[in-house]
Amino acid sequence: MSITPEEKQKIMKEYGTKDGDTGSPEVQVAILSSRIATLTEHFKTHKKDNHGRRGLLKMVAQRRKLLDYTKSKDEDRYRTLIKKLGLRR
Repeated sequence: MSITPEEKQKIMKEYGTKDGDTGSPEVQVAILSSRIATLTEHFKTHKKDNHGRRGLLKMVAQRRKLLDYTKSKDEDRYRTLIKKLGLRR
């Protein structure tokens, strides 16, 4: 239920600020968004997977915290990230 290394590299290139960037909030939020989307599809067929649902909720909370951090530090970066990922707000 995780993303492939190739997909992770693609996300890092697209959202990273420099080559090999894995720690910036943009990359972390993009990777979490990809994992959340994968898990959401999983739950369409496995409705009773409550242990996995707990992990999904933790990922959503982590993404929310990272987005709040980005917004507090630099609102323009936050707005750009939200627009690029297609997240609402």
